[in-house]
Amino acid sequence: MNSNKQNITVYFFALLLIFGLVSCSSSHSQVNIDSDGLAIKGYDTVAYFTVGKPVKGNTQYSHEWNGARWLFSSKEHLDLFAASPEKYAPQYGGY
Repeated sequence: MNSNKQNITVYFFALLLIFGLVSCSSSHSQVNIDSDGLAIKGYDTVAYFTVGKPVKGNTQYSHEWNGARWLFSSKEHLDLFAASPEKYAPQYGGY
């Protein structure tokens, strides 16, 4: 009987550990965001590909994706990102 109680105790603590790890990972954004929830500090990620330099985004052109808010300098850049965010987002979530 003691063996069964020990097994139940071990399973209980294993479940607690698993749920704790899951809750920690799910509360963490997949994208590196600032205190305002902005990806790449509010810069237009598409501009790196089209203009070849950093361009500050405009709150008028924003898009929610992957747990972050992305800003763009134009509607065109917003539309390009929305159509294919993986193409323009930084690798490894910008970490």
